Amino acid sequence: MDQAPGSPQEPQGTQGLPSCYRHPGRGTGISCTRCERPICPDCMVSASVGFQCPECVRTGSGTGHSPAANQPRTIAGGTVTADPRLLTKLLIGINLAVFLLQLSLGDRFTDQFDLIGRAFVPLLGDVEGVGEGQWYRLLTSMFLHGSYIHIAFNMLSLWWIGGPLEAALGRARYLTLYLLSGLAGSALTYLLADANQPSLGASGAVFGLFGATAVLMRRMSYDMRPVIALLVINLIFTFNPAFNIAWQAHIGGLVAGVVVGYAMVHAPAERRALVQYGTCALILIAVIVTVVARTASLT
Repeated sequence: MDQAPGSPQEPQGTQGLPSCYRHPGRGTGISCTRCERPICPDCMVSASVGFQCPECVRTGSGTGHSPAANQPRTIAGGTVTADPRLLTKLLIGINLAVFLLQLSLGDRFTDQFDLIGRAFVPLLGDVEGVGEGQWYRLLTSMFLHGSYIHIAFNMLSLWWIGGPLEAALGRARYLTLYLLSGLAGSALTYLLADANQPSLGASGAVFGLFGATAVLMRRMSYDMRPVIALLVINLIFTFNPAFNIAWQAHIGGLVAGVVVGYAMVHAPAERRALVQYGTCALILIAVIVTVVARTASLT
């Protein structure tokens, strides 16, 4: 039988069958279950149902979703990464770098960025504080420390608690937890502490990690006694007047860490984003309302 010019040559026995889209001239009765294009035996890749072509396998998961849909996920829905402690290392590095700046630039630098409600600061020669609109102090004070012992204790706690928690939550959720806990601690300190009492340190954020770790361990049915014992010891130091610790930062961070941590690890998969983002938004709103209310009372 004559063929029209330019039509593919079909081998014996394949007349009437469609040609493989990757190998014109090879007749086949199989088509890709995803794109439905005809594929020959050399191009067929076994799937859970039927066969798929190489292009669909490379560009998707084999289920109609993007390749990212089948990536391993943490218990909170975060992406599993090659270095699960990367953010913890970066946070420790930032804290250490800022502490070196404090040592080299002196108290004037620290007074510009620590947490203070509203007071005259002699080194700066003016009335300073969050009450004067310097809201950035709520964040910058989280990266300042008052002594070698202060930063050593906080950074060791951050390494011991933060690393495993980052691996369990994923980077984005872990960083959100850290920052919200620190801001909640700063907001409660601003609300309850004397307006002229400066405060600084990563303790609020670290206590938030303690709270989230307790929630995670309960969720995983791990032995709670070690983390509870460590938390109790820290709280004893917190409320000991001899150490002059801003207990408000610790309590604010702890409460925020428990609330955010619970939302992270207990959110149902079908509503995970809504529950997690919604809870974080509520904590942030609570921080803003607290700061606005305290500022109104000071001014």
